[in-house]
Amino acid sequence: MKKYAFILIIIMLGVVVAIFAYVTGLWKTMSHEDLEGAFEIVDMETKWVKKAYQPWPPVLKIVPALSFRVKNISEKPLKYVYFNANFRFQDDFQNLGDAFLEAIRGKPLMPGETSDPILLKSNYGYEGKNLEHIKTNPVFLTKVVKAKLFAKSQGSQYIPLGEWEISKKIDFKEPEPYGMEEQQKKKKEEKKEIHQ
Repeated sequence: MKKYAFILIIIMLGVVVAIFAYVTGLWKTMSHEDLEGAFEIVDMETKWVKKAYQPWPPVLKIVPALSFRVKNISEKPLKYVYFNANFRFQDDFQNLGDAFLEAIRGKPLMPGETSDPILLKSNYGYEGKNLEHIKTNPVFLTKVVKAKLFAKSQGSQYIPLGEWEISKKIDFKEPEPYGMEEQQKKKKEEKKEIHQ
């Protein structure tokens, strides 16, 4: 008899949790129609970012990326929004790379609020010895990379948000060679002493 009472309590507890989740909206999912009008993309920036770097032997790998923020333009909290970006060369049907990110989860984005910056970067790009080597690479200079951005929420299909051409901006600065900072400080101090 105790066994059946325990099972009945577990079932009742499960029903109470399910009703609470439904009433508070935790269980409710968005349709793709609701998602389309719920937010807008702001502060979009296209660039190339570092995937890997090592000073010796010199290797630098950069990949195309999208950086943006999301503004909730609906009257309801925005939660569980996933973004997917497909990167490809212009006029090429094969993907150069993909990026998937659960960008809004846990804490909902309230109406009128704007998210922190979201960065989606491809898993493939260019490799060279250093930044100068990549910047002078004819393929990097002439090939155009585009990115298509999609979003979905729990229970919705993917919705297309747009396509952007990736700029040639490289968001990476090579560190100064070891000891160069000290030499530069000494030169500045010497200049100050001369001017005094």
